[in-house]
Amino acid sequence: MTTLRAVRYLVWAAVVVLIAGVAWVIVIDRQGGAPAITAASIGGPFSLTDQNGNTVTDKTLLGHPTAIFFGYTFCPDVCPTTLADLTLLMEELGPDADKLKVYFVTVDPERDNQETLAAYLQAFDPRFSGLTGPRPAIDQIVKEYRVFARKVEADDGSYTMDHTATVYLLNRDGKFVSSLDYHEDPKTALAKLKNLIGTS
Repeated sequence: MTTLRAVRYLVWAAVVVLIAGVAWVIVIDRQGGAPAITAASIGGPFSLTDQNGNTVTDKTLLGHPTAIFFGYTFCPDVCPTTLADLTLLMEELGPDADKLKVYFVTVDPERDNQETLAAYLQAFDPRFSGLTGPRPAIDQIVKEYRVFARKVEADDGSYTMDHTATVYLLNRDGKFVSSLDYHEDPKTALAKLKNLIGTS
């Protein structure tokens, strides 16, 4: 009887620990640990300006597949690498690349004005558009696309930007459908783009 009672105590103790663990995870999640992000929650209204002075809004994204990447021109590695990879992918797509719109959205509008974006993008596919605007407008699109962007101050007074390194893929309805990850296998990335523009 004593042994059976001890086993019951151990079982109940394990259940209590399990429940407490689940409750703790829920509390962390509700306090901002890892909120669930669905495809439907990515994207929303915005209004920015491209490197040529043209206004680009969420309505501009309708009618064609789109790839959107968030970064900044002073980025030392992730941004130029991603844009270079996208340039090669555009070449692989051939004439079908004309069906895809690619936007590079700055998360550092204080330094990335139209002229800076125009000069920077000359190193990549000429069909790429760079988007900038006042800080509130950038904060708006960053919020709508659930992008992480944070200023990191350096000891010498300069700064860098930590930011999401994902390329967002949107369909012709402007809806998020997939993504390209940093350093994704080129064949996988190309297949995703072909599927996006309907050539696979």
